[in-house]
Amino acid sequence: MPRPTTKSELLAAASASFTKLTKLWDGFTPEQADAPFPAALLTGGTEAHWQRDKCLRDVVIHLHEWQNLVTVWVSANQAGTLTGFFPEPYTWRNYAALNEQFVRQHQNTTYEAARDLLAASHQHVLGMIEGFSNDELFTKKHFGWTGTTSLGSYFVSATSSHYEWAAKKTRTYARILAR
Repeated sequence: MPRPTTKSELLAAASASFTKLTKLWDGFTPEQADAPFPAALLTGGTEAHWQRDKCLRDVVIHLHEWQNLVTVWVSANQAGTLTGFFPEPYTWRNYAALNEQFVRQHQNTTYEAARDLLAASHQHVLGMIEGFSNDELFTKKHFGWTGTTSLGSYFVSATSSHYEWAAKKTRTYARILAR
């Protein structure tokens, strides 16, 4: 799916990718959904997320928390409080530690509760997107607080792009289980 460049494409991609992802998750039995990932998945690649996410809940929480990052950032800046994307002390250089913090803080969150949190944050993000015009979303530097990029690129990253990442990881898990 090409990267969205308009508001309508963004909303369509976010909705379609979310639906595909949740259907993948719905294909697991409750036991599979709650089980720790097998070692073959934890060593599935060189990126940090392969070792970080120990179960489906961790993947779901990752999506939810990144949507929270976007909504908090947008809301603060829209209210006139100039705020960076990441909470201090995190930056684009060290945000891996923040991703690890998300996993730690949700160790007592169930998989089903994580899915409920993600469903709510997904709807909240879609509502935020609806509140912006196409130009506000996809004109680079329209808002000073987005730096050199567009607000829409942040929403793409927090929705359809992240959903595609999670779907790839989920399909890998399903293939391992089917062996």
